[in-house]
Amino acid sequence: MSKEVNNDNAFFTEISQLLQLARSKAYQAVNTLMVQTYWQIGKRIVEKEQQGQSRAGYGDYLITNLSRHLSNSFGKGFSEANLKNIRQFYITFPHFEQLDTHRVANLSWTNIRLIMRLPDAKERDYYLKEAAEQNWSSRVLERNIKSGYYRRLLSTQQNIPATETDKYRPADFIKDPYVAEFLDVPEDLTGKESVLENALIGNLQKFLLELGKGFSFVDRQMRISTESAHFYLDLVFYNYLLKCFVVIDLKTTKLSHADIGQMDMYVRMFDALKRGEDDNPTIGIILCAEKDETMVKYSVLQENKQLFASKYQTVLPSEEELADMIADRNRKLIENAE
Repeated sequence: MSKEVNNDNAFFTEISQLLQLARSKAYQAVNTLMVQTYWQIGKRIVEKEQQGQSRAGYGDYLITNLSRHLSNSFGKGFSEANLKNIRQFYITFPHFEQLDTHRVANLSWTNIRLIMRLPDAKERDYYLKEAAEQNWSSRVLERNIKSGYYRRLLSTQQNIPATETDKYRPADFIKDPYVAEFLDVPEDLTGKESVLENALIGNLQKFLLELGKGFSFVDRQMRISTESAHFYLDLVFYNYLLKCFVVIDLKTTKLSHADIGQMDMYVRMFDALKRGEDDNPTIGIILCAEKDETMVKYSVLQENKQLFASKYQTVLPSEEELADMIADRNRKLIENAE
């Protein structure tokens, strides 16, 4: 009897999986059609407004009356505010091919509204691609936009040219600064690396989202031993896209030459003792409270494309603070390059 029950359970599970797959495909198809329809509505609104452009206030009049008509016919979802969003959708993406239907199928209308408000076309394209591929919820997407996720990634790549053979480069995965506003810790953690480490581990899922795509957690305080000594690595991750281990050293003070030398040693030791035959060279990231770009220029960080030093901060930056922070960093990089 138990064998029959097991067979039945397996059968029930199989049918459930078929239904789940069908519903997922149906949702994607409906979502894609809805987004395409919104784009077409936006196009018609803009065309109609242009026909009445000589009449003052015609656009507002048109939106108001269209909202009333659609709400009476179809119910919720066609408020004046949403119709203005639909109009803006077409204005932002006048060619539907720009959206790439495979990306749109995985994006909610809420996500598209968040993305289309960004003024920079390259930034919009980045968030369209990443939000779809990584299945970001609207909450995660909004947080990443507010924290300057794209611009923080871009700030590490500007002085590292890509080659035609590069599919993924370590620099494509490193941010500066890293933002960890989700940690319940004081802004000043000087000398309290263990507090920072515990907080990151306690919020591991959010930290992995901040690290970016491809990262999985391996260990904390991993011991690597030589013939004469033991060393402990704060955090170790693996990135399956880069196919390499990533060692993170936490420093709650300003970056020093000793910190850089220590990380260089850790990475060399890890490659010699832990790295597998099929793994690419290990990446080392020093997360520090402050750093001096001049010191970075004259250290091994300048030439070693596997070693990085990035600031961390435990407060979400304002738009102005983020822009100033990245502009200041880029200015110092230009000055140091001259």
